Amino acid sequence: MTLETIQIETGPNPTVSVIWMHGLGADGNDFVPIVNELDLSTCPPIRFVFPNAPAIPVTINGGYVMRAWYDIRNSDIVSREDADGLRASQAAIDTLIANEQARGATKIILAGFSQGCAMALQTGLRQRTPLAGLLCLSGYLPLPATVAAEREAVNQRMPVFLAHGRVDPVIALQRATDSRDLLKQLGYQVEWHEYAMPHSVCVEEIADMGAWFRRVLAS
Repeated sequence: MTLETIQIETGPNPTVSVIWMHGLGADGNDFVPIVNELDLSTCPPIRFVFPNAPAIPVTINGGYVMRAWYDIRNSDIVSREDADGLRASQAAIDTLIANEQARGATKIILAGFSQGCAMALQTGLRQRTPLAGLLCLSGYLPLPATVAAEREAVNQRMPVFLAHGRVDPVIALQRATDSRDLLKQLGYQVEWHEYAMPHSVCVEEIADMGAWFRRVLAS
């Protein structure tokens, strides 16, 4: 599966790539406007890659075809997870990572919102290429029972930014804190943020994301 992408470069000859996955039913354009709000002026040139998820029937939405990284079969999200869909999208994102390496990226960050957050965690923890970090917004850790066995030691020490809204009606805060706790238990360096917001992005979060990018890319 080859993913279509939207790409933005903050300067010439970028050596940093950020692959940023959108949420269910959105597309790669969703987070493009946020790039200019992150205050990346002190960072090296960055290529932002915003892939479009494939269009598939989504069970919870009556089989309606929309952009989705994997199927969601019922409202609690986590029972009867679509492992095949998760792994197929993981393989497609692996290809994007390899492409960015081939283009000269020496630091690669995976980012995502909601389903895209789940894909950043699904792919990043199992990635054999050393990553510079994971930026995970309003989502959760999918297939949690398989992570300990499938994770790659090369990315054990990468920084993980995990953020969630306290009044998220789509993915409960508890689901996110459970993901945080499991990651910490497995020894990951998790920077946790929660905000007084629903299933969305807020101004304070954007400021925290920008600060995280500046720290991670300065090291």
